[in-house]
Amino acid sequence: MSSNGHPAPADGGLPNLYTSDVEYMVDAAQRSVLFSDVMRQRGNQYREHLAETVPHVLDYAAELVIDGRTLERPVNYVLARIVPPKGVEIDETRRPFVVVDPRAGHGPGIGGFKADSEIGVALKAGHPCYLVGFLPEPMPGQTIEDVARAEAIFLEKVIALHPQADGKPCVVGNCQAGWAIMILAAIQPELFGPIIVAGSPMSYWAGVRGKNPMRYSGGVLGGSWLTALTSDLGGGKFDGGWLVQNFEGMNPANTLWTKQYNVYANVDTEASRRIGVSSTSSSVRSHSRRGKPCRAASSTSSGTAF
Repeated sequence: MSSNGHPAPADGGLPNLYTSDVEYMVDAAQRSVLFSDVMRQRGNQYREHLAETVPHVLDYAAELVIDGRTLERPVNYVLARIVPPKGVEIDETRRPFVVVDPRAGHGPGIGGFKADSEIGVALKAGHPCYLVGFLPEPMPGQTIEDVARAEAIFLEKVIALHPQADGKPCVVGNCQAGWAIMILAAIQPELFGPIIVAGSPMSYWAGVRGKNPMRYSGGVLGGSWLTALTSDLGGGKFDGGWLVQNFEGMNPANTLWTKQYNVYANVDTEASRRIGVSSTSSSVRSHSRRGKPCRAASSTSSGTAF
């Protein structure tokens, strides 16, 4: 008992309430500093990525087969052959896989940005693999029709390179590339074997009723006028960022808050996933906190140049 008649704290320090508040504030300050550092690293990583001649996220070595800029109707697309990593045997009698990346998002190579990816799985199964990627800037006057013509030339080349294959190429179109591939398949179906479209909005009514805002905005605002308007605003160029914005708009709460909060709440482990490298500062902080969980933490978590 203290001299004023009130119970004294068991440890002789601040009362538990004040101790908890101080611990929380210290923890929040540590998380804020580390979160800011993760965002700084991510920003630097993005700037370095843009500075590359052919920025991509492909995790495999690749060899240029056709440069679309040299075609009669030039485009900023390229056809590249994926070089199998050591230990992977390719069976030339198996149909080739051609992965076409979308003109938006993370950039070319997203279909092969890790071993457990479309390209990685096809390589493990022994299929020859090719990537249709793109350069940052379109050629002057380039249209989606020009891209389709170039992709037809790419597929003809792949077919010619594999005369012993047991079928026509399996073509994988990711996101925007999915509907672009479907346009070409409707015109020249003889170039295709199986077609896989991943995350491709083939119609504005696609999606889950009552959940996906894009299916409703597409129904209300549908038509080609938005594409024409944004292209005019871009000085004759359609920025692929508008496609990304569509998907980000499907869940604004996740875009504006949840993704960032998940890094803040789990900064000891999420930093490496967010920026693709380990964070030594997080391990130091984890050690200094003696493994104490943060009260604010959430348990949910959401190569080679061509």
